[in-house]
Amino acid sequence: MTRLLLLLMFVVLPSTASAIVIRDDVDDSEYRVPASEFPALVDMPGEGHGVLIAPQWVITAAHTIPLHSKLTRITVDGKPRDVERVVVHAGYKALPQELIDQAMASGEAMLIVVFLASTDDIALVKLAEPVMDIAPVALYEGSVQPGQIIKIIGKGATGNGATGYSLGGPNRTELRRAYNEVTSSYDRWFCYRFDEPSAALPLEGALANGDSGSPVLVEVGNEWLLSGVASWKVVEGHVLTAKYGRYGQVACNVRLSHYADWIESVMSGQAQSAG
Repeated sequence: MTRLLLLLMFVVLPSTASAIVIRDDVDDSEYRVPASEFPALVDMPGEGHGVLIAPQWVITAAHTIPLHSKLTRITVDGKPRDVERVVVHAGYKALPQELIDQAMASGEAMLIVVFLASTDDIALVKLAEPVMDIAPVALYEGSVQPGQIIKIIGKGATGNGATGYSLGGPNRTELRRAYNEVTSSYDRWFCYRFDEPSAALPLEGALANGDSGSPVLVEVGNEWLLSGVASWKVVEGHVLTAKYGRYGQVACNVRLSHYADWIESVMSGQAQSAG
C-alpha cells in the first residue's frame, strides 16, 4: 500500500494504524472500554475491523480484504476463526494507481474523494464454523439521518482533535468508544464531523486510520444496532502534510440500510463468492 493511500483513506486501511481520536479536554480513560463492551468486534489481518452480524457472517469495508492474497483467518473476540469464503460487493473498485500518482505529485486529492464516494465499499465474510459464544449485532433497519447520535468503536493508536494523530502508530492498543452526530446522509453513505469542544458531545470523537470496517451504531430503545461501518475521511490541505484527526475533519461510513437486500441475498446463498 502506498504512503498516499495510508494518508487518504478514513478509517483504516488494513495496512494503516489508528483508532478513535478524542477531545483534547477529556481524559483518555473516559473513552477506554473493556473488550466485553463489544465482543462482536472482528480484527482483520494486520489492521481493520469487521462486525459479527450472524453466527457465521462478518460484515466489513471491502478495502480491508487483502488484494493479493486469500483471506483465510480473522479474529473474533480474541480467538482466531477460519474463513470459508469472502463476498465483495460487485460495485467495489480499488483505487487506481493513476489517481494516487496524481495526488502525490500535486498534493491535491479531490478526484480520490470523488472516486471513493462512487464505490461500494462493503464485503461479507463467511466463517468456516459458526460462532456460538458471542451474540451477533443486529442491523439497524432504518436509514440513518442527519441529527442522529451514533456510537463508534475501535482500537489502535489514538490522538486528540487539537494535535491530531501520528500515522506511524503504534497500531492496536486499547479499545475505545466515542459518540458523534450525523451531519449528512444520502444513498450509500452517512458522515459526521469532529467538532471542537464548544460544539461537541461530552465524549465526542472520530475514528482514524487503522479502523476501517469498525462499527457505527445507533440506539433503539436500550439496544445499540449496527447502522454502518467506517470507510473513508475528507482531509483538507496538501495530502502529504495535512494534519489527520484534527477538529473539523469529516468521516464517512457505509450506510448499511442501502445494502439490506444485498446483505440478505449473500447470507441466503443467492450471491456468488468473490474469493
